[in-house]
Amino acid sequence: MLGGRNAARVNNVFFSPKATVRCAGEPIFRSRAARDLGCLLDVDPQIETWECLPLKLRLRDAGHIPDFLARYFTGEVRLVDACELTGDPEIAAAAARMGLVHQFVSRPEREAGWRLRNARDLLRYGNFRCPLGDRIRVMSALDEFGSFTVAEGLTLFREAPPMAGLASLILQRILTVDLDDELINPDSTVRGAER
Repeated sequence: MLGGRNAARVNNVFFSPKATVRCAGEPIFRSRAARDLGCLLDVDPQIETWECLPLKLRLRDAGHIPDFLARYFTGEVRLVDACELTGDPEIAAAAARMGLVHQFVSRPEREAGWRLRNARDLLRYGNFRCPLGDRIRVMSALDEFGSFTVAEGLTLFREAPPMAGLASLILQRILTVDLDDELINPDSTVRGAER
């Protein structure tokens, strides 16, 4: 069953940040590593939606439930697991028997650069929605200037708390900011997302 309602239940232990943006269904994370990977899925511009613990793969003596099923805008569907360094090739083979691609994402891959830290910071505001007036003000500024810094952008908000509004627009893919090369800071450049 592809994309079923959580093939197996696990104790829903809380790992911050609590909010998700593109998770379809209940966010359930069995480890800190899985939660970190979920943060990265939320800010991946190629991913349309993802879901937790989607199905059970049959292995020789047991089964395995992948951490996530990710759906890409291209139509690709991929099973994804967080691992420490390397994953079990038998799991990838079991996915292939079902006609699915499986990917392990190691700890060094998850923690490379600033993307994970920036994703965690942004997702603190994942449940916030920017009011229409502020959104229009920000988009008008982008139309006029093409880009602005985070510090300049914060001055555009009148209805919402500025950082919450800015983070919300980034998470909704209305705005973009570089998440890889540096920690988001006052001088980070904000641009409009491609439409």
